[in-house]
Amino acid sequence: MEENEEQPDNVSELNLKEEHCEGESVRLHIVTWNVATADPPEDVTSLLHLNSPKSADLYVIGLQEVYSGPVRFMTDMMYDDPWSQKFMSTLAPLNYIKVSSVRMQGLLLLFFSKLEHVPFIREIQAKYTRTGLFGYWGNKGGVSVRLSFYGHMLCFLNCHLAAHMKYATERVDEFEYIVDTQMFDCKKAPRIIDHRLVFWFGDLNFRIQDHGMHFVRSCINNQTYNLLWSNDQLIMLKKKEELLQEFEEGPLNFQPTYKFDLKSDTYDSSSKKRKPAWTDRILWRVLPSDKQEETSVGLHEKTIKAQDEEYPLKLRQDLYTSNMEYNISDHKPVIGVFTLMLRKMFDTPLVRLQADGDWSSDIDAMVLYSPLQPFPSSNWDWIGLYKVGFSSFSDYITYTWVKDDEVAFNEEWIQVFVSKEDIPVRGGECVLCYYCNSLQSIIGISQPFTVHESRVAIEEGLLPERINGLDKTTASKDFKN
Repeated sequence: MEENEEQPDNVSELNLKEEHCEGESVRLHIVTWNVATADPPEDVTSLLHLNSPKSADLYVIGLQEVYSGPVRFMTDMMYDDPWSQKFMSTLAPLNYIKVSSVRMQGLLLLFFSKLEHVPFIREIQAKYTRTGLFGYWGNKGGVSVRLSFYGHMLCFLNCHLAAHMKYATERVDEFEYIVDTQMFDCKKAPRIIDHRLVFWFGDLNFRIQDHGMHFVRSCINNQTYNLLWSNDQLIMLKKKEELLQEFEEGPLNFQPTYKFDLKSDTYDSSSKKRKPAWTDRILWRVLPSDKQEETSVGLHEKTIKAQDEEYPLKLRQDLYTSNMEYNISDHKPVIGVFTLMLRKMFDTPLVRLQADGDWSSDIDAMVLYSPLQPFPSSNWDWIGLYKVGFSSFSDYITYTWVKDDEVAFNEEWIQVFVSKEDIPVRGGECVLCYYCNSLQSIIGISQPFTVHESRVAIEEGLLPERINGLDKTTASKDFKN
């Protein structure tokens, strides 16, 4: 329901205060949704606000209870699951690519970025923690993605915590366990709480206690949601749990998102008649300045403060709401839209690369690349050829190993060989991307260029008539010389 973006009742402008942060404004769109094993809807336009006048720079989508039956789960391990496919096929034509994802049974976390930001998203790592069945089962727990965004350390944590009214303190214990045990191979931010900005979201399962069903439903019908806040378990526990106090959340100015009858907007009418609750939440934590010295190992306090002043980071929440349009689950999705205001620590990619000369499958081709800054290159680095509008790092047409296929170099450029056997005969608009294995990210993207159709194939009648460019069949790698 994108019109909500214009309604001040649903807008929380937090962390702005009177502070001003010079630099770039980045729009971040977060979705959390317990999908109750349902397959994705046909249209996710409303969920992603694709008709909004302001487009997102980053999409972060956290799902819970994605169907994980044995056969489907094994299939999803080899191929993208239906939910990932839906979001990728929707966002790729709009120039977004899936930068990272992590799956633990029914928990799924997806991170998408506009292509222009991709070379500046580095040190990507993903983790998962089981908390179901005493830590042995992954039906509950947390999955996270951490990364460096223009030098700023960000972490996104999607959780599905213990259910039922009486387990509020257990939910906090599970959250603290996840935060304490997830460790990253990153000196600047080895733990979740070391990151400059953390988003915590998911089906956190906190309930509205003490109030009776009649009062809760009356408040919902009258939209007097504020009368319920004092008995929301998460709000209550934030008053006494130190870690929770460091996380902020916008006002709950939308109706509770659980539990609904399927295919309806009616709250639970079964014999259990579960009380409505705000189980689905989005919170965030900007690293407090007094915590930065203890979390930044080996850095002097003055250095930290200087970095904070030179490269400030501020956050504003523009929207916090639910979307009542979708009824495939007993939960409604929750959406948070944020403006991240930051000063970039760098704005030059680590590698510049381009296609050398004309490309077609009739002749072997060359890639030229040039390191613009030092970076940890390795024998596992590769350069991929992608169709314009590709959906993820793995959505390449072909690739070449940087070290193995290097043929020449000078002070400015390094030349890498690409066999004509790997170039699509149909041609099309393409880009080249340099993938750095050590940083687990694409660190350079070429300008789009044309791969020409094979003249040999045309002359020999190997191409169907009226075919021009990389169509879906070519993108799936079915047509190669």
